[in-house]
Amino acid sequence: MFQSRSHTCNELRIEHVGQQVTLVGWMENVREVGGNLAFVILRDFYGTTQVVVETEDMMKLVKSINKESTIRVEGIVRERDSKNPKLPTGDIEVLPSKIEVLGRCRYHELPFPINRSREADEAARLKYRYLDLGNPAVKGNIVLRCQVVAALRHAMTDPGFLEITTPILTASSPEGARDYLVPARNHPGKFYALPQAPQQFKQLLMASGFDRYFQIAPCFRDEDARADRSPGEFYQLDFEMAFATQEDVFRVAEDVLYDVFSTFSDKPVSPAPFKRIPYAECMLKYGTDKPDLRNPLEIIDISDPFVSTDFAPFRGKPVRAINVPGCASRSKSFFENMLKFATDIGMKGLGYVKVTDDMSFQGPIDKFLTAADRQELIRRAGLEPGCVLYFIADSKELAPRLAGQIRTEVARRMDLIDENRYELCFVVDFPMYERDEESGQLIFTHNPFSMPQGGLQALETMDPLDILAYQYDIVCNGVELSSGAVRNHDLDVMVKAFALAGYTESDLQQKFSALYNAFKYGAPPHAGMAPGIDRMLMLLTGEESIREVIAFPMNSNAQDLLLGAPCEVTEQQLRDVHIKIR
Repeated sequence: MFQSRSHTCNELRIEHVGQQVTLVGWMENVREVGGNLAFVILRDFYGTTQVVVETEDMMKLVKSINKESTIRVEGIVRERDSKNPKLPTGDIEVLPSKIEVLGRCRYHELPFPINRSREADEAARLKYRYLDLGNPAVKGNIVLRCQVVAALRHAMTDPGFLEITTPILTASSPEGARDYLVPARNHPGKFYALPQAPQQFKQLLMASGFDRYFQIAPCFRDEDARADRSPGEFYQLDFEMAFATQEDVFRVAEDVLYDVFSTFSDKPVSPAPFKRIPYAECMLKYGTDKPDLRNPLEIIDISDPFVSTDFAPFRGKPVRAINVPGCASRSKSFFENMLKFATDIGMKGLGYVKVTDDMSFQGPIDKFLTAADRQELIRRAGLEPGCVLYFIADSKELAPRLAGQIRTEVARRMDLIDENRYELCFVVDFPMYERDEESGQLIFTHNPFSMPQGGLQALETMDPLDILAYQYDIVCNGVELSSGAVRNHDLDVMVKAFALAGYTESDLQQKFSALYNAFKYGAPPHAGMAPGIDRMLMLLTGEESIREVIAFPMNSNAQDLLLGAPCEVTEQQLRDVHIKIR
């Protein structure tokens, strides 16, 4: 007996023929065959079962029930005359002696067919999410999420990590995104902040003597939505280790992520150790710090041959090139479409040359090349007959990014990306600092809690823009799964690192008082990271939108269409928290 039923709608088989059963679920569909004959599809969480109506009274009852009403069916299992081998319950049907309405659907028409809900407008799907979740494909994603989270917990507790929950109501601190603020009723004019990440708390746990921490952590950031980013909130596998190096963290991440991806997908997964790619190399070869290693194309720097070229668009600029084997035979429209793509992303053009069978060049750039240029390009790019060499020239800041976009797009159009595998890598050696584009001020590239390579000496003697940090990302198939770092646990280093970014020691004491004070008592070296669970699920399911793996997602405008959030509140509620709306 299972709740108020004897069996689920996915449980009955030929061996149950003749048994009296009780089923409950949603009346998914009714197919009338004659005046006293109809087939009812009953659906619950587990599957479907066919119910056969053969009497006038039962037919009258079924006709009075709208689809998606919940019902209880009592009856006898019998063998089907016309079996359905596609269904687990396709060998049997239930002849009902009693049908009882448990919850009546009051509408004759649904906003969309549940089994085809993914074809509906997204706004309708989110507004009627309780219907959308009945779609087996949508439900399957949420079931998979539960299974993955359970596997992640097991993977962390088995080697001795402790699951410790950290506060949701906390203090605002500069961690790279906008905070969600919560007014404090008992403290007029003051606010809590929802945590962007449990960063300070997990570092304090390390300072407290806990050796290995993790949690399935909710994070709240007031950011704009993207296909791979949910606005408002997301979840990550947050973990931290005391007395740990970067490689210690990598080994844990490799074990956990390899197991999860290989367990919940039949696609090959890159084995440990995952490739380590320095940030500078990553930006040069792939034009992004989120490289898709399934793409075989690489970017090369060919700036120096064009330092004094007569071709003005290349002269004195960073010039990148991409060798695309087998591309020369593509149609004229292929090159025209690539040019259109280039102009759409902000390029003034897209130069290229084709390599002929005799190793001569054809194309719009060839007339600007000398014989020596051609030989140098053949050598550097490894050109062969049939290749196309694309050229990208722009500013120091834009050239890598534009080259990365061209690399991705031309590989996509040539079907060079193997969709049937997972390629994971670590991007390491991020710059500690960069210049803010608007203010020109020195800011942290990654996060403010990272240990600089070279420690205090590097901070005191090196150009800040040349300082690297023990910061790293995990990237899978061009998607950033996680960021992490060896943390700054030394107070002197912490004070100097923040000073270079324009923070006084007084600022540090105010904004990060707990860490500042804790580090005075002798904190251990510690390191960690936090792979994003939502993005992990997105990759495992092959979904293009992260909202497909979240039970109750917001839309792209950070609105909850189901419950109507954000919403207006009463004047009394505002007065209680000392807020006046002008």
